[in-house]
Amino acid sequence: MRRLIPASLLALGLGACAAASQAPANWQDGDHPLLSAKRISVDPAPLADLVKAVDIPFEQFTLPNGLTTVVHTDRKSPIVGVTIYYRVGSKSEPRGRTGFAHLFEHLMFGGSENVPNFDIPLEGAGSTPTNGSTSYDRTNYVETVPTGALDLALMMESDRMGHLLGAVTQDKLDKQRGVVQNEKRQSDNEPYGLADYAIGEGLFPVGHPYRHSAIGSMADLDAASIADVRQWFTGNYGPNNVVVVLSGDVDAATARAKVERWFGAIPRGGAVAKVTAEPVTLPAPVRRTMSDAVPQVRIYRTWSGPGLNHPDAPALAIGMNVLGGLASSRLDNALVRGKELATRVSANVQQYEQVSVIQVEMDVKDGVDQGLAEAALDAEIARLIAEGPNADELLRSATGAVSGQIAALEQVGGFGGKGATLAEGLLYSGDPAQYRKDLAAIAALTPDQVRGALQHWITRPVFALAVVPGTRSERGESLGGWGNEASSPAPKPDPKRPAPRLATGPKRALPPVDPVGALTFPVVERASLANGVPIVLARRTAVPGAVISLTFDAGIAADAQDTPGTQSLMMAVLDEGTEQLSAVQIAEKQERLGASISAGTGLDTSSVTLFSLTPNLAPALDLLAEVVRSPAFRAEDVARAKAQRLADIDQSLSSPSGLAARSIWPLLFGPQHPYGQPGDGLGTRAAVSELGPDQLRAAHAKWLRPDAMTITVVGDVTMAQAKLLLDRAFGSWAAPATARPVKPVDQPAPAPRERIVLIDRPGSPQSVIVAGRVLPVSGRDPNLEALDLANEILGNGFLSRLNLDLREDKSWSYGVRSRVRAPLGARSFTITAPVQSDRTGDSIALILAQMRAFPATRGVEPGELLRVTDGNIRGLPNDFETNFQILGAISSNLILGRPLDYQATLPARYRAIDAAAINAMARLYLQPQGLVFVVVGDRTLIEPQLKKLGLPIEIAAAQ
Repeated sequence: MRRLIPASLLALGLGACAAASQAPANWQDGDHPLLSAKRISVDPAPLADLVKAVDIPFEQFTLPNGLTTVVHTDRKSPIVGVTIYYRVGSKSEPRGRTGFAHLFEHLMFGGSENVPNFDIPLEGAGSTPTNGSTSYDRTNYVETVPTGALDLALMMESDRMGHLLGAVTQDKLDKQRGVVQNEKRQSDNEPYGLADYAIGEGLFPVGHPYRHSAIGSMADLDAASIADVRQWFTGNYGPNNVVVVLSGDVDAATARAKVERWFGAIPRGGAVAKVTAEPVTLPAPVRRTMSDAVPQVRIYRTWSGPGLNHPDAPALAIGMNVLGGLASSRLDNALVRGKELATRVSANVQQYEQVSVIQVEMDVKDGVDQGLAEAALDAEIARLIAEGPNADELLRSATGAVSGQIAALEQVGGFGGKGATLAEGLLYSGDPAQYRKDLAAIAALTPDQVRGALQHWITRPVFALAVVPGTRSERGESLGGWGNEASSPAPKPDPKRPAPRLATGPKRALPPVDPVGALTFPVVERASLANGVPIVLARRTAVPGAVISLTFDAGIAADAQDTPGTQSLMMAVLDEGTEQLSAVQIAEKQERLGASISAGTGLDTSSVTLFSLTPNLAPALDLLAEVVRSPAFRAEDVARAKAQRLADIDQSLSSPSGLAARSIWPLLFGPQHPYGQPGDGLGTRAAVSELGPDQLRAAHAKWLRPDAMTITVVGDVTMAQAKLLLDRAFGSWAAPATARPVKPVDQPAPAPRERIVLIDRPGSPQSVIVAGRVLPVSGRDPNLEALDLANEILGNGFLSRLNLDLREDKSWSYGVRSRVRAPLGARSFTITAPVQSDRTGDSIALILAQMRAFPATRGVEPGELLRVTDGNIRGLPNDFETNFQILGAISSNLILGRPLDYQATLPARYRAIDAAAINAMARLYLQPQGLVFVVVGDRTLIEPQLKKLGLPIEIAAAQ
């Protein structure tokens, strides 16, 4: 779907993007406006001017068979985003076949007539992991490949478009059906996981195309047949129903020749049937209450609204952003910061081709009367409807929408990059450049227009949903379908109905992959501020912005010297108020400057990260310095943040995946070890309840100090410019007289003790398995790349042995992953596997068997070796496409003491690794001896299974 305002990008700004685009190309350090405070303006340029600077040039052509291709050239990196949109989604599904579009998406990855496995050749060629998604309006498939693998990607995409059905068997259908059903169970198993079903039922009548969920009902998934598969493919997957976008290191002439070669012979198919779907006005307000195993009451206010091409769509999106999307939104200011009735609020518009879902959410603070909270929420909605936004709110919200598009320009492919922007514009609006019209409409909005849209759409009768704590009152298995199955059972498949005849195509061979050039990692420079703080900088000029991270030697590990959860809470309170500014003022300053400041904790470090467009770096850094150096830790701000943090802990404890992740680390390292804290870093409820302003001030003084800080800069700024600005913001910050604290991360962990720790969660349709052990090596130990590759073969990736076995072969899970964590201290090995409840014991037995077999009876196979060595080498340009990716690599190098050009040495390191080296690492470090299993699930169902494994079982409580 296309959203006018990507939620993840709303905090980014465009304050002076126009200035950047108009600046002379031959700026010298002394001429750059960043270096003269007198020339810096914090006032945003007119939005209409900023929209003009947003551009994704493209060319377009259509083959005789109807396939339409859009080409955008971006030579910054030798990669091409391949983005394919099919004009069919869940809204096209007939009664009794809900979830079929999504099920078919899974089948598309199961291999075609000439490509037995779709992922192996592409990952071996260096592609990003191939992926797809299904919405109401479309199904899409994306991968980003090295330029030399473009023919391979296009051949494979064309083979499953024109040569799929001969490879789809009953066995494949049954396996992918099981995977999808476990995907549904995994989502349903989470707190509030059934709310979206209720919203669809509440907003739309039975039979409305947008009523049922994209994943469908269990019964309909069970009913899908081979005949359905063939009918769906022949009716919807013809080239005339497809938009292909190639974006990146390719030009239109080259693209046309390749597309004609691979897709030109596929015959035109039938057109996807048009679906009639309109917003629905309820005859009267509707209220529904659902009971669920949740820690807080969650209130929803929802309406159906206009499709994304409706004239009101921009105004409605901006209005809802003002209500609950901005950091300084009406709801945040009134209900979280003001009356403190809620711990979390949001408001947004989920925009689809023909309708939208307008939604407001509020998590009611513990101890607050639900009726009082609902009345206050409704009053704030009514106030915005009556008043409309003021000019400043409108400016800040609209700026976020434009800046989101600027941020997307850095990525050529994927689900949110330039390829998706062009594809969705053409598919939904008939114009790849629709984003420009959308942004122009936003730039031209007035407060009265926004107020008018709100008054028209959210004064209509509301569907009000409350999810309240208790025993789950609904079953996910029965939800997601058409809606009238109880009174009118859906038609069952006719076993005598013949499947459409297959028209298999000629045999085709995979094309070779052209050589991939060496990775060009940016030059990394070093300098120091006046007070000795080190600066590390990598200059990249793809977008006029920079990312700056202040990294402190602290992290979750520091909590072992304080109180569990101290670092996380202290970092969260930094932007809740300074000596000069309130939380609201901090949020508004970021939005006006087009900057985004975020603080967080890793295992070994705590960091504060700034994104800003380059011309606004000076005032943005001033704000960053005030947030980091002068937090007020006012009692009222700390109390509010602590209440939110306690709610976060409760939410984590109510989530089976969150609970398992929290529980494993104290078991592996012991609660006294720096790495033995709860895995999410939130601490425990008892510990956080005792924290107050004095403890947070002490932790800030102890850990956030200039002599424990490193500054990393990536983006469109030189070292001279960055040093001048950073000296102005941080160069006068003096280190305290006290010695820097030292974290004893090298202290030994307890001796491993194999066992299963079972945490009961009655009624869970899945079990979440997390297993782990501490390894006798540290993240600082060099030359362990072979261990990472061994883990990639075992469990880290779609094509890993564990995932292929548990997901693709057995269909017991939606996905299994293993990880080798590499901190300053001891490394650890973990496996995470959500599995259907009745296969919990079998899944653990399979995991143990796969580990024992590697390499004892099944060493590295040639295809696996090629995939993890050559495939990783070819994929390196994908790994470092964005400024944030570069920042992460440099930060990791600094923490672990690696050379700053470490990434540039990876090709040589991977080429030097052979099968024997990988087998040796698996034999040493990836065996099951000493594994501790945490299993969160329904004890009555899974304990009998676990007893058969012969491992000691302990029953534990959530904490």
